[in-house]
Amino acid sequence: METAALLKFALLTVALCTLPVVSLPPLAPASLLLAQSSQLARSAPISDVRYEIAFDSATAASREIRVRMTFRTRGADPVLLSLPAWTPGAYEMGNFARYVLRFEAVADGRQLRWDKLDFDTWRVWPEGTGTVVVSFAYRADTLDNAMSWSRPDFVLFNGTNVLLYPEGQSLDFSARVTIRTEPHWKIATGMTFAGEPRTYRAESFHELADMPVFVGRIDLDSSMIGGIWYRLATYPEGVFAGSSRRTFWQQLAAMVPVMERVFGEIPWSDYTTLIIFDHQSPGGSALEHQNSHVGIYHPGFIGNPVLASITAHEIFHAWNVKRLRPAELVPYDYSRPQPTTLLWVSEGITDYYADLAMVRSGVLPEDAFYDLTLEKIQSVQAAPPVSLEDASLSTWIDPVDGSRYLYYPKGSLAGLLLDILIRDASDNRASLDLVLRALYRETYKSGRGFTVNDFWAAVSRAAGGKSFDEFARRYVDGREPLPYAEVFPLGGFAFRADTTRMPQLGVFTVPDTAGIRVTAVSPGSSAAEAGVQVGDYLVRIGDVNVTGAGFGEEFRARYRGSPEGTPLAVVVRRGGRTRTLTARLRFGENVEYYFGPDPDASAKAKAIREGILGETP
Repeated sequence: METAALLKFALLTVALCTLPVVSLPPLAPASLLLAQSSQLARSAPISDVRYEIAFDSATAASREIRVRMTFRTRGADPVLLSLPAWTPGAYEMGNFARYVLRFEAVADGRQLRWDKLDFDTWRVWPEGTGTVVVSFAYRADTLDNAMSWSRPDFVLFNGTNVLLYPEGQSLDFSARVTIRTEPHWKIATGMTFAGEPRTYRAESFHELADMPVFVGRIDLDSSMIGGIWYRLATYPEGVFAGSSRRTFWQQLAAMVPVMERVFGEIPWSDYTTLIIFDHQSPGGSALEHQNSHVGIYHPGFIGNPVLASITAHEIFHAWNVKRLRPAELVPYDYSRPQPTTLLWVSEGITDYYADLAMVRSGVLPEDAFYDLTLEKIQSVQAAPPVSLEDASLSTWIDPVDGSRYLYYPKGSLAGLLLDILIRDASDNRASLDLVLRALYRETYKSGRGFTVNDFWAAVSRAAGGKSFDEFARRYVDGREPLPYAEVFPLGGFAFRADTTRMPQLGVFTVPDTAGIRVTAVSPGSSAAEAGVQVGDYLVRIGDVNVTGAGFGEEFRARYRGSPEGTPLAVVVRRGGRTRTLTARLRFGENVEYYFGPDPDASAKAKAIREGILGETP
């Protein structure tokens, strides 16, 4: 994806690579000068920073947020104001400056001169000491956790979308944010209330950038868990209510203490969960912040334990990535990509602990852990062989080979394997829990990020000095298949892989309130040949009525004895009409995996399994 910061870097790189080594002209190319000037630019200092965000019925009609930034200057030197180019946690460049409309700068009622220094930086010339007001409109029309999205009665926005900062100056400046909206609309955010009506404060821009906000007609309630207030804000009103909302609160109350015990403390004074349910969402996703997170889900997730699982993942992130963070991400630089080889720790191991939180808290039974782990094994086996470090780095460029998000499931599985190996080496006296706790205290508490060496040193110490160099070389930096068969038995788990040829339709689906919806169609598959499309609802495949998520097993059982090429009627519902498509039965190599408790596990291995699932040590 092209972004401001990426283009700056690319221009500089191309210029340096293409100029002759011995014949550099007296004046560098304009592209090089632009890149160098934007990277070295430093704004004049500003003070008394205040932001005002306005969204009401009138601005909603144009799907705009109105933004005002007020600050004091001490002279006539230019003030350089930049908009972040990405939102931490969403490891992609968002180019938020492209959504800015009608920028202007005013002092004492007079228009000030301004221009663009680079793609996301505005240069304003004040006329001397005094107060400057910068204002603009921001287009809020993108349904994405890192973006801004509005409806006639609601808006989501992130601090990174709308809040400018002085380029090259310290980001440790205090500021206040006032939100102007309809009197009867509600506001939900993790920002600290400042005492004035609908006004919030922050001690640094890092706090401001990390605060998503809901404004509008929302359901908002709160509950105390372990002496800490938790808020739940959901849109639209009335969609997430009654027993499903009460169950969610019960799940939250059970999971949070389990996660707290991994790190030994709650580092926030309150926490806000913000959720949008929208039928246009293809599934479910969420984005973490330091004391909140934003989730966007199809309404079919209501009442589904996956909603609790994603919630656990995002809350665990408030420790592991918002505080315990790879060194390459400390501090955040909002103008450029910050790649790290350690996203498999920040994201994948977080996913492992989301599963553990669900099981350790009793939200899900032990069998669910086996099912979740098995799904991850299957997804990794179906993906191209990519190292965890490479997948961590490449996510920024959105590779098309299917490996972009592999650090989630593969990192989770690596976390489980490391947990088993640590427990086996220490006779179950230490665990991956202790590794995370040690890193949290030694790096985050010391004001720094952790390095690759920090991580592996902590793992080795927990395992009594055991070396993990070979594990790192083969399975983290390398592309060798993870050693399930060798390690799982040490943790009291059984693992098998059986290969058969089975009927395959070639679709990926998700259940929702309207049925079984197609989310992807494999190229060259039977479904693709028949003309099945993303968004179709499956009604019938041959003789198999599609009434639930288990239709795949029923389809394979019904047609495994039929000849390949057998005509197959595929009935779908598309745009309110039922269509019958014609496919031909195709077979593919199907590897069936088994992962579960080993009934023949040794006493030591059984104790390790119980320690993993039962929260010891």
